[in-house]
Amino acid sequence: MEKLEGTLERIVYEDEEGGYMVARFACAAYKDRLLTIVGNLAAVILGEKLLLKGHFSVHPRYGRQFEVKEYKAVLPTTEAGIRKYLGSGLIKGIGPALSSRIIDHFGKDALRIIEEEADRLEEVEGIGPRRLQLITQAWEEQKDIREVMLFLKAHDVSTGYAVKIFKTYGQEAIRVVKENPYQLAEDIFGIAFKTADRIAMKLGIAKDAPERVEAALEYTLSQAADEGHVYLPRAELIGKCVEMLKVEAGQVDQAVNTLAQREIVIVEEEEDQEEAVFSAPFYYGEVGVASQLKRIKSTPSQVGDQQVENLLRQLKRQKEVDYAPEQEEAIRAALTSKVMILTGGPGTGKTTTVKGIIQMMDWLSWDVLLAAPTGRAAKKLSEATGREAKTIHRLLGYRPPNGFQHNEHKRLKADAVIIDELSMVDLILMNNLVKAVPRHANLVLVGDVDQLPSVGAGAVLHDLIASGEIHVVKLTKIFRQAQQSRIVVNAHRVNQGQFPYLKAEKTSDFFFIEQEEPKEAAEIITQLVSQRLPRFYGLDPFSGMQVLSPMYRGEAGADNLNRLLQERLNPKEEFDLPSASRRFRLGDKVMQIPFIPLLQQGCIIDCKRSIEE
Repeated sequence: MEKLEGTLERIVYEDEEGGYMVARFACAAYKDRLLTIVGNLAAVILGEKLLLKGHFSVHPRYGRQFEVKEYKAVLPTTEAGIRKYLGSGLIKGIGPALSSRIIDHFGKDALRIIEEEADRLEEVEGIGPRRLQLITQAWEEQKDIREVMLFLKAHDVSTGYAVKIFKTYGQEAIRVVKENPYQLAEDIFGIAFKTADRIAMKLGIAKDAPERVEAALEYTLSQAADEGHVYLPRAELIGKCVEMLKVEAGQVDQAVNTLAQREIVIVEEEEDQEEAVFSAPFYYGEVGVASQLKRIKSTPSQVGDQQVENLLRQLKRQKEVDYAPEQEEAIRAALTSKVMILTGGPGTGKTTTVKGIIQMMDWLSWDVLLAAPTGRAAKKLSEATGREAKTIHRLLGYRPPNGFQHNEHKRLKADAVIIDELSMVDLILMNNLVKAVPRHANLVLVGDVDQLPSVGAGAVLHDLIASGEIHVVKLTKIFRQAQQSRIVVNAHRVNQGQFPYLKAEKTSDFFFIEQEEPKEAAEIITQLVSQRLPRFYGLDPFSGMQVLSPMYRGEAGADNLNRLLQERLNPKEEFDLPSASRRFRLGDKVMQIPFIPLLQQGCIIDCKRSIEE
């Protein structure tokens, strides 16, 4: 790596959360111009003298720049350097004017005086006891930051993570990391077990240390949750940890018992079945969903069978809709069964059925609430029914960090709650939803069990159907209008194990374009979105289209497609914000991804309490 020594002259962009910075750097070796430097430069101050290690690269748009891999602060030695350093705002209580007076009084010795003989600063005009205390405190805080950063860098912690660690623990950071580096994985988003384990190994923690084995168990269950599993069989969990840690199975087995005693995990024993090990929130979530649905089902229906039949005849006459027998069954069940599931593939009339259900409930003067797991799904439900539909989080009044405002203590005011796209609802969200449904209300759950499962852990819709405890109506007939859609027809063919129709037709809404080279595939996709589809269908590329890719990396991956589409659809540069991995421009279509720390002790207690009550 190359080395550069110089002064930080100007900060162009700074990500305070991650420490990434774009800056201008004055270096003696390049007297004629300022260099552009980029990289993670946490806890550096404008005007500071730095020693950088890294390499030069050429950005296709911004030209030559120095990518910083390592850095350290170098205290200035000249009066001019010290004057700029102290006047930069680095030390609270010292501005440019006071900086000049300190240097005029102490000269090149100014920084040593602040470090070793701070009381002598009162010799300078304008520094009394209160100002002296402020200066010495700020100097010590800055030293703490340096000390922590140097300690973490010495243990191979990246600058980005080091910033997060210091912001989380402050002056306690070194103590926490030394005592239990695995605490980082629990407390800091983005630091997983493997990063914490690398730090622990660097610190000399034993391979079979109990805290290491326990952290590995929690990590393995977390990884399983990312894959959709709410638990792992005990033998499988132990086997995975033994393979990862290279320790004895007995040590892992004992660690399971230790975590179970602390209720971090729950071990469920069932007759003739292997023990299942849950992370506590998922266990209480699963038991909570079952107990809450049982609570709702235990209340008698608000309407009788004959009244429903009379309303159904009125609905068919007034709406002039020729309902299929399955749709009529679903409408009846939505009113007479306290909990009902309506499922079926695309084009089978789920939306028409839901509209009929809502109309019947309106005639009964019921207060009906509609919701779906995502904003897009809620908007679609609202457009289809002509009624307000909210996301489930908004329906329940989610307010971080306080959680859901509607819960078992403050339930929703409704006679019926209809949830669409239930296949996308994970176990934790489902538990929070059913806790908030009033005992007297009917709960109608709508979704296609053949769709992709939820992002979070749990197969809620599939498992509720498989339980046999809830009235399920499955729509199978594809209506004439839907039969004209090749997308609908092919979806059903795939579900039935048949090959989809791939032949291109001008009137079709389904086209299959085969391309072996990823680069050429990316170019075709870019043309389709920016030119061909908008011209043929009259669609807006931003609001009327969505591109899905099964991967992030590669020529046809989501990252590169986003870059290509941004250059084609949003080339303006009035506001161009660089970050560590991408550029943002005014007018870009973005997705905000919130982090909700569900696996916290507070959530465990809340889930458990709701079951007990």
